[in-house]
Parts: sequence; structure tokens; C-alpha cells
Amino acid sequence: MSVIAARNMTVAIGGRPVLRGIDLDVQDGDFVALMGANGSGKTTLVRALTKLWPLTRGTAELFGTALDRFEAWHRIGYVPQRSTAASGVPASVGEVVASGRLSRRRLLRPMSRADRAAVRDAIDVVGLTGRVRDPVSHLSGGQQQRVLIARALAGEPDLFFLDEPTAGVDLPSQQALAGALAEVKRRGATIVLVAHELGPLADLVDRAVVMRDGRIVHDGAPLADHEVHDPALGDPHTHHHHGRPRLSDHAPEIRLGPGGRA
Repeated sequence: MSVIAARNMTVAIGGRPVLRGIDLDVQDGDFVALMGANGSGKTTLVRALTKLWPLTRGTAELFGTALDRFEAWHRIGYVPQRSTAASGVPASVGEVVASGRLSRRRLLRPMSRADRAAVRDAIDVVGLTGRVRDPVSHLSGGQQQRVLIARALAGEPDLFFLDEPTAGVDLPSQQALAGALAEVKRRGATIVLVAHELGPLADLVDRAVVMRDGRIVHDGAPLADHEVHDPALGDPHTHHHHGRPRLSDHAPEIRLGPGGRA
């Protein structure tokens, strides 16, 4: 079953092309690493697929439904970078993870037994059972990232988008994240992981999609981190110290609210 189908997907921001004619297919149960340097367009692609950026040209479908008609946002889990985990709000781990059930509940409806079970299970999967009442702001960066994964997991989605989950996270935390995502994969979810490098997540990946300058330059077998930046795949990896600044994949985040809306 096709989970994502994009054809000639193009996005321009401020009149400047950021995605250029993207063709992409992701099948049910795939674990896809969406890779490339900062500014290559990977996060913009995810935001376009979740309707946070409008398409300039082309088409996209989620679960066989055209993106402009797609409403089943409870089927989508979005895991932003950990910088938004605490969000300046003194919320506990349990409260943040419970917010992931909002797409499954009617407005103002109390949590049901099924809701509470889903929250407990999500916290167990990411290995934070003993931290349920702890403020998220007291956790390490890697633990905060696991809270965000648990929040998405609590909604029982079929498709996960994860944005740089290992960025700025130490190796033990990366290994813990890998363990959590291995369980998510085992349960049959489709995963699209935005990454600059894979580290301990490499063994989970079924397929690599590498982007350069808003285009896909590789779509196939997983690559080692150093191969992603091989000039043979496209332009050499540079940091663009000169010339006009490029739109960063780490532009200010647009957060998803209940139901996947911005």
C-alpha cells in the first residue's frame, strides 16, 4: 500500500524554489531516511507533506487521498526537534505524552481507559516509565526527544515523521532513541526520518533518500553517513560561507496542533 505518493512536487518560498520537482513513493512499513545537508530541502519536504507549506506545483497523496482533501490527521505522527519538548511550560512527562491522544478524543472529553493505556504504553516503549511525573524541563536532551516520540506514539499513528531526532544528543541517548524506534518499526509503522547523519539509527533504515538543492539525488539502498555527502551524488557538501544565505532546514518551527493542523 502506498502511504506517500508525490509527483513533480514543487515548493517556492518568497518566490525562491526550495523543492524542485520531487517524485517520491513510500510504501506501508517502510523506514526511510531523508538525508542531506542543511538547506537541502528535507524539512521543507516534510512540512509540505503535512500541509504546513503549500505546493507551488505538482501533487501529493497520503494513504491514497490527495493532500488537499486529506483529513485523517490522527494517522500522522509528527516528532519535531527536541527544542520544543519543554516549550517553556512546566508540564510533566505524562502530561506531554497524554497530549498526543487529542487527535483521538472529542474536545473536552475525559481520557478513557484506552487513552490511559495508550499513554502508559508509549512511555514504556521509550523507556521513561519511572519519569512520568517529572517535569520535561528537568530531562536531558535525549530524554526530551524520547518524550516527543512517546507523544506521537500515544496517538497510534500509521505514519511517523521525525525531524533530526539525534541532533545534539549524546551517544547513549541516540542508542536509547534507536531502541524506541526499533519497537515502533516492529509494530509496523511507516517512518520517515529527517537526518543529517544516522549514527545508531543506521541499522533500522530500509532506504535512503538524499536531497541536494531541493532535488532528490539518490533514492535507493541505505548509505553510510560519509556516502551521503559524496560528490558523485550531486554537488559537494559545503557550508556556503559565501553568497546569498540558503534557507535552513532548521528555520523556526511551525508546530502541529491537534489533528495535525498548524
